[in-house]
Amino acid sequence: MWLVLAFLSAALLGFYDAFKKKALSGNAVIPVLFLNTLFSSLIFLPFIILSYTGNSLDGTMFHVAEGGWEVHKYIVLKSFIVLSSWIFGYFGMEHLPLTIVGNGSDLLVGDKGIRGVVVALGEGLSDITVDGTHVTAAAGALLSDVAAAAAEAGLTGMEPISGIPGSVGGACYMNAGAYGACMADVLESVRVYKPARMLDDGTRGSGNIIEFDVDELNLGYRKSRIADDGFIVLSATFNLAPGNAAMIKADMDDYRQRREDKQPLDMPSAGSTFKRPEGHFAGKLIMDAGLRGHAVGGAQVSEKHCGFIVNADHATAADVDELIRHIQATVKDQFGVDLEPEVHRVGEFL
Repeated sequence: MWLVLAFLSAALLGFYDAFKKKALSGNAVIPVLFLNTLFSSLIFLPFIILSYTGNSLDGTMFHVAEGGWEVHKYIVLKSFIVLSSWIFGYFGMEHLPLTIVGNGSDLLVGDKGIRGVVVALGEGLSDITVDGTHVTAAAGALLSDVAAAAAEAGLTGMEPISGIPGSVGGACYMNAGAYGACMADVLESVRVYKPARMLDDGTRGSGNIIEFDVDELNLGYRKSRIADDGFIVLSATFNLAPGNAAMIKADMDDYRQRREDKQPLDMPSAGSTFKRPEGHFAGKLIMDAGLRGHAVGGAQVSEKHCGFIVNADHATAADVDELIRHIQATVKDQFGVDLEPEVHRVGEFL
């Protein structure tokens, strides 16, 4: 019998925590917790009254023994501690820094790591569905997997960007592109979560989910409204065209071979290091500046493609960061061109 009661107690405690969290969602903390405590007390009030005014509960588990202040002061103290832990715990989580990443393909993470919680969108948010000429993919799906699903369905349009090693969310965020094509060419709409604004008491509401048509996203070269407004991508719908599956796959193989021939895919890197400056190619400027193979610590300008910084020998983020700054200064000094990093710095650097 005791085992059944223990299981029932655990189950009820689980329901209690779940309902409490649901009540707290989007509501002020203090009133909810106050009412929670009040209603919990009212549930036991009949047992307390019956125990003090009669003997109908004597000998049962519902009987409340008399105790005086010497006993009840510890109950009051415990209640105060539990209530305080709820309040401080909630506000602690509310202000905990949150970083959301996709495949991490173009991220340079500081050597001291990322403070707070990092949410990596992956298999749990990677569904891909095909409906006619439309392909809808969750934010954590790899762009290469979306392109493969499109090719399998005989849908053309994603061939040039099929080799980009990123997630759908990250690709939408920066309007990723390759070989003269970009996400803006194939996107129809993007579904995002818009975080609620910070309130005067330091908390946030629940935010809301919005679906934007592609022409509402202000997509430009490696930029978007998603990044500018701090939206979080949930899913994207691609509008493609019917094509020949065999030819589509052949084109994807051709683009993949081009990448393998020209890019240092055999070495770790964060992808293309710099955005393309107007009227120039970053890789050529770096090569013409005499920086091919130049290294700082374990970070090195790729010998194969100067637009990439590779980890040649246990490079730290500080090594990569210093090399980026050196390249920028050298190219600016020699050619008067400002190179803007395409990789995103996250976390804390030394």
